[in-house]
Amino acid sequence: MRGKKVQTHYRTCTLCEAMCGIEIEHRGQEITAIRGDAEDPFSRGHICPKAVALQDLQADPDRLRYPMRRRNGDWEEISWDVALDETAERLQAIQRKHGRDAVGVYYGNPTVHNLGAMLFAGPFARSLRTRNKFSATSVDQLPHHVAALEMFGHQLLIPIPDIDRTDCFVILGGNPIASNGSLMTAPDVRKRLKAIRQRGGKLIVVDPRRSETAHMADQWLAIQPGTDAVLLLGILRVLFADGHVVPGRLEAFAAGLQEIAPLCQPWTPARVEQHTGIPAADVTQLAKTLAAAESAVVYGRMGASTQEFGGICHWLINVINVVTGNLDQPGGAMFTRPAIDLVGLSSNSGRAGHFGRKHSRVRGLPNFSGEFPVAALAEEILTPGEGQIRAMVTHAGNPVLSTPNGQQLDRALASLDFMVSVDIYLNETTRHAHIILPSTSALERSHYDLIFHVLAIRNTAKYSPPLFQPPAGTRHEWEIFLALQRRMQMNLPDLGLLGGLARFGVRQLMPPDRMIDFLLRTGPYGFRNLRGPRLSLSKLKKAPHGIDLGPLQPCLPKRLCTRDRKIHCAPEVFVQDMERLHARFSETLVAAGAENAFDLRLIGRRHVRSNNSWQHNSHRLVKGPERCTVVMHPDDAAARDIQPGRQVRITSRVGSIELPAELTTDIRPGVLSVPHGWGHNREGVRMKIAEEHAGASINDLTDDQLLDALTGNAALSGVPVRAEAI
Repeated sequence: MRGKKVQTHYRTCTLCEAMCGIEIEHRGQEITAIRGDAEDPFSRGHICPKAVALQDLQADPDRLRYPMRRRNGDWEEISWDVALDETAERLQAIQRKHGRDAVGVYYGNPTVHNLGAMLFAGPFARSLRTRNKFSATSVDQLPHHVAALEMFGHQLLIPIPDIDRTDCFVILGGNPIASNGSLMTAPDVRKRLKAIRQRGGKLIVVDPRRSETAHMADQWLAIQPGTDAVLLLGILRVLFADGHVVPGRLEAFAAGLQEIAPLCQPWTPARVEQHTGIPAADVTQLAKTLAAAESAVVYGRMGASTQEFGGICHWLINVINVVTGNLDQPGGAMFTRPAIDLVGLSSNSGRAGHFGRKHSRVRGLPNFSGEFPVAALAEEILTPGEGQIRAMVTHAGNPVLSTPNGQQLDRALASLDFMVSVDIYLNETTRHAHIILPSTSALERSHYDLIFHVLAIRNTAKYSPPLFQPPAGTRHEWEIFLALQRRMQMNLPDLGLLGGLARFGVRQLMPPDRMIDFLLRTGPYGFRNLRGPRLSLSKLKKAPHGIDLGPLQPCLPKRLCTRDRKIHCAPEVFVQDMERLHARFSETLVAAGAENAFDLRLIGRRHVRSNNSWQHNSHRLVKGPERCTVVMHPDDAAARDIQPGRQVRITSRVGSIELPAELTTDIRPGVLSVPHGWGHNREGVRMKIAEEHAGASINDLTDDQLLDALTGNAALSGVPVRAEAI
């Protein structure tokens, strides 16, 4: 590299939701330094350790670059034409023989970090004409979408905490210090949370574990896993009983508010304490704190989503923000107005979302916006009959490690007639593929965040050009999906006028950058906005650090997508689901875990150096103390003769794993915590560093039969388990 000039490149990090601006120094193809971009108006120079690991991922020798085919247990490199033709031919052959629903699709969460995949993966899936579509949504944030659709009329109208202006921030089941914000894009969240307390506000965390965020809070409430809905009902009861219901201007367009008081009436603070373990006095005080604050916001995340009543949790969180007058108000829960307005675009085209139009073949689980819960995927493969899945297409996902009962899914994928994966790694899931179609890296393609601007705590816009030219013969995701879509549609039977238009549309599609330019120009800050920035792609290219579009602004009722332009505070689906909650939390308390001696409850946890399983193949992200441990309370350990650092066997209904014990009083007694995304010990994987730090998969314990019955989201939090010393 001698003689090569050091150059500087600015872009957005795509390894989590925070959209941190980064400054990359490089000499030719070699990255020499990665640091935070001090001129980025959103992240203001902040980065976390993941960003620095981009150079590991770029130069990873385990990364795949060219198509691979598995034959007789061995992998061979093949040409793109052969790989794409064979993929289309085998998918079509299976659909001809077994019906179009014999092919399933799974998209992992890195899909939303990839502009090309976001624009082209959906049309490809539609070209398959299958009902069997799945994604990581139903092991994550599905309850948020259902609540948004039912209350505000659009699946993406998710209220975002205005943490830069709030006086009271209550977090249920979230750990933004580790996640950098989740469904709350907030770079440098530690500094932002500190600022709440510095200006005299309060930070309150409700979590079974004293997380990194709880450590810096004014108050930590150690809740029994899976009981958040009960706590929220108790808060609402106090607000109604003490006359603290003050929706303000929201009252004029908040329908169904009068139905809430009777629903929460039975949930006295004393009864809430019985189930949650949170003292009745703390329940009452929490409600009064919310009522007294000048501005306040309640926010729930993974722990509140991935439980038995995740849908009710997020409905009630929204209701609390409404009745305290903190929805659509500065310092409360607000809605974004991004430069590319997906809410406006999709609502105008009739794609605001839909719920329960179809149900899965085996268990009858509801679909949401065309996707079935991924907890049903294995049974849809393994159960014979019409509509059985016999082939799979996966993109950027590792559901064997990220979805419940991973061992069952492992067996199911091994039984498929055909599987193709669009992925850069041979991992625990893609090892079952017959063909792998690898794409370019994040630094070899352009980027604009379509989704995370919709979920950000401030309106900004930023475009990142490619840093490196892709190696010859490699392809972007959008090119892979477009090539497959063309092959699938060109071989469809004659579909008349609509079929001809579909084929014409495929040939005429614009590449991602041209589409982004069009969407910026026609968006809320585009050429129609004569007094605004009049955004276009060329304007963003001239602003490599990004453009600040200002804080979130009140926008209701105009922004609502319900037919009557009102907030629906008591949607029928949630009101009816209250019967299930009452049955579950009856007056007669059952000793926790009496069934099958599963006397402990399992929760996950997140580390700032880990987001997805493939990031464990970066030496920068796995170095240091072992992080795949089981965290438990010393009292639980003593009762089972478990010593610190010694191996512990954890067993659930579906399986068992072994991990070293980490003892701390920073977790509620009766609760165990295991991190997500580990378990790199299966044969046939080619991820050397990850295999050297294998750990064990929490999803070998989570149960595909444990769901939020309303939304279909997996109940990963509160799984009954037992633990024993080895």
